Amino acid sequence: MISIGELWEALHETCALPPPPSGGRPELLARRLTAATQDSREVVAGALFVALQGEHRHGNQFVADALQRGAAALLVECREGGPALPLETVIEQGCAVVAPGREPSGQSLRNAPAICFAVPNTLAALQRIAAWWRGRFDPCVIGVTGSVGKTTTKELIAALLSRKEPTLKNPGSRNNEIGLPLALLALGPEHSAVVLEMGMYVPGDIALLADIARPHVGVVLNVGPVHAERAGSLQAIALAKSELVQALPPDGLAILNGDDPLVRVMAARTAARSVFFGETPGLDVWAEDVVGLGLQGFSFTLHFGPYVALEAPAERVHMRLLGRHHIQPVLAAVAVALQRGWTPREIIAALPELEVPQRLRLVPTPGQAVVIDDTYNASPASVIAALDFLEELPGRRVAVLGDMLELGPFTAQGHEKVGARAAQVVDVLITVGPYSQITAQAAREAGLAPERIIVCNDTAQAIDAVRRLGDAPGYILVKGSRAMHMEEIVHRLAA
Repeated sequence: MISIGELWEALHETCALPPPPSGGRPELLARRLTAATQDSREVVAGALFVALQGEHRHGNQFVADALQRGAAALLVECREGGPALPLETVIEQGCAVVAPGREPSGQSLRNAPAICFAVPNTLAALQRIAAWWRGRFDPCVIGVTGSVGKTTTKELIAALLSRKEPTLKNPGSRNNEIGLPLALLALGPEHSAVVLEMGMYVPGDIALLADIARPHVGVVLNVGPVHAERAGSLQAIALAKSELVQALPPDGLAILNGDDPLVRVMAARTAARSVFFGETPGLDVWAEDVVGLGLQGFSFTLHFGPYVALEAPAERVHMRLLGRHHIQPVLAAVAVALQRGWTPREIIAALPELEVPQRLRLVPTPGQAVVIDDTYNASPASVIAALDFLEELPGRRVAVLGDMLELGPFTAQGHEKVGARAAQVVDVLITVGPYSQITAQAAREAGLAPERIIVCNDTAQAIDAVRRLGDAPGYILVKGSRAMHMEEIVHRLAA
């Protein structure tokens, strides 16, 4: 983790703050930060608090809270016409202040419990600090992007690599212009590999993240209509995702989903060597006979193609991950492990032992049914994958599906695909929201009996609809976009 003195040096070199003094309180400057966060509620003793503009309030307003929780360093915003600078607050608490044209004395540093760095733009400063800190080390940085499955892929790669080498990853799904720089500040000389999930909302986002992280390996999982409302088209989304492989050096490696035509052609957009994974026979890493095993995970036969110099036989592998749709993340992780020098035998032995966080949760109810909580977010591909998993389970199958948002021109098509698949899987379909009426209509047209389809306007109606079904052994899938608040249904059913 970066130290306070190194943070100061980075701000001096990238944001024109005064340089750190040679005297003062060296033990304070040598102190390693324990964490870095933009949320004052997450501050722990010795952490860095970065005051950023939030949706409704600016982080400058939470400086006192961060100090009370033990922050050792603060990065606050100070610019003409900007948010109120909380210098009085930090000075009152004895903190040293470093700002353009303002250099703290050695005496103030000796007595200061924390240091406050003031810059014109805290987000830009955070990104510059992270890029500066990344440049002091030489790990293999692996960037992961795609429309669906990024977090699982990142977790699988990190879990696999960490069995043989110290590996850093960005926590959770903190994959944007804030989360990725904060994660990089935890980089240290002990890390030989770094796995970073990279998300995008608009073109240019991944290029920015790649400029900060300087990846040597880029993994692209798929291209789908997630955030199509902003990007406009699948081609635009594909071009934005390809920013990762375009940033790779000539001696780097692009690991691409060979089953996705929009990903496969990215090989022409990178100076790095490309390898392909998927379920298409003959790819560099490929799987066949993928079988979903319900709550026991899934199994498949793993093939190593010409990418592996030493001939390796096909092997049957069993994974604990719920849902066969996780095959793509698994194959991507296999390709990364090969790049890091793993042998096929080592990979085959390690895969069944991997345990990674999964967004899909099984939640018991007071009755005989179990709720499948997959409410984090929703896109056509992720909803269909959840329905595929539901199909593998015994008993009555109920799907409570909310609107999929931000699909732009793909809104109708996406909901129609989900409805058609639901008709093949569920005993009862409950839809929530105006767009999901398209799902209901598509399910009727695909053969699901009208009496098995319930259309609801909101989550309260959906909860009542599920309860009116009565208790029966089986599973209730709940999924929808985050803004639909489908988790309310899970909480009520679990209670």
